Amino acid sequence: MAKSLAEQLLGAGLVNEKKVKQLKQEQHLQRKQNAKGGPAQGREHQARLKQQREEAAVRDRELNRQRKAEAEAKAMKAQALQILQHNKQPVDGEIRFNFTDPRNNKIKCLFVSGQTQQHLSAAKVAICAYEEDYFVVRRDVAEKVAERYPEALIYLAKEDNQTTDDDDPYKDFQIPDDLMW
Repeated sequence: MAKSLAEQLLGAGLVNEKKVKQLKQEQHLQRKQNAKGGPAQGREHQARLKQQREEAAVRDRELNRQRKAEAEAKAMKAQALQILQHNKQPVDGEIRFNFTDPRNNKIKCLFVSGQTQQHLSAAKVAICAYEEDYFVVRRDVAEKVAERYPEALIYLAKEDNQTTDDDDPYKDFQIPDDLMW
């Protein structure tokens, strides 16, 4: 059987027994410290793993919350479309009604009947949009749609609550009904 390195060095006379004994003690102490340090390192490793798991759980909860919010928004948008399609009024006429689409700040127009124009001006009906389609619906329906999908409400006239001023020089003159802007 082969001799250990310490025995070979001792046999060659390069080291003495005292030096070999001292080296063995140092190696034994190192092994012992590594064995004690091992569980400490294992505890550190376990703590890091636990922290990583907690961070991953937080990220997962946040992603789930975002996905749930997106799904709810999509469902509300679909409900708004269904309400619009179910309650739309026919838009066919010869009078051009201009309005501004706030989504892209462009002036759009619909050809409506005289009665629909009066109702639009009196805020009895409103114009709602879903993607590129425009719908004329009653005011209460437009408000329901706006609760679910606020971007859908495109045009709703302000109610006319004007009172005439006593100092107004034109208070005696009425605006003609057929005046087109």
